[in-house]
Amino acid sequence: MRKTFSFIYGVLCYLVFMLAFLYMIGFVSNLVVPKSIDTGSQSNLTQSLMVNLGLLGLFAIQHTVMARTSFKRWWTKIVPVHLERSTFVLAASLFLLLLYWQWRPIPDVIWSVDDPTWKAVLFGFFWLGWGTVLFSSFIINHFDLFGLRQVWFHLTNQDYQHVGFQSKSLYLYIRHPLMLGIIIGCWSTPHMTTGHLLFASSITAYILIGIQFEERTLINFLGKDYENYRQRVPMLIPFLKKRTRDKIKPSNQPKHVSKA
Repeated sequence: MRKTFSFIYGVLCYLVFMLAFLYMIGFVSNLVVPKSIDTGSQSNLTQSLMVNLGLLGLFAIQHTVMARTSFKRWWTKIVPVHLERSTFVLAASLFLLLLYWQWRPIPDVIWSVDDPTWKAVLFGFFWLGWGTVLFSSFIINHFDLFGLRQVWFHLTNQDYQHVGFQSKSLYLYIRHPLMLGIIIGCWSTPHMTTGHLLFASSITAYILIGIQFEERTLINFLGKDYENYRQRVPMLIPFLKKRTRDKIKPSNQPKHVSKA
């Protein structure tokens, strides 16, 4: 019975994630959803900036802290190991939903594209970005990334094994196509407001910082395999070759792959 409840919990966490992910697409595009990045009650600029930066900060803190190996070692003394990923996904999704709900629009226009052709191009990149996010997650194992594989193995009495190193498809050209997709999806809009710019720039900055932490963990877990991969393949821009690339030194933390 406990295994069944654990599996149901994992499925529910995944459904909440899908709601948050799909809402994100509507939120940044001002399409379909009742509350988007440029709609809702307005406040003065200072209050809006404080609220929005606070919401972004809460999401960043949750995502960063819960993804760290030291936190996971402590957390799994309270939450069963097979539910750790689902709980992380649920927490991240709830913080995103809070952000959508409480976000304060800042409607000052940075740019606005009226030409139908260029609008179509920007929306094309928008859908390409979010499609890349979803497609990339399946390349590295979508169901493991969002906790379903763990609870399924627990339900069926199988020993969990980490997903192996993936270097195929989009990952042959860039190391983080999923993150690149998020960046493209957040920036590709024909109507950029100050609020949207704040959101897109904050998410981009967080991704660029977060990648550094994630790659340390990957080097700790995969060693030379990932170091060699990192030397061969650009981080976010395909076909970009650098003359030199700083090495991230592995720490003495236990080996565990971060899926943040």
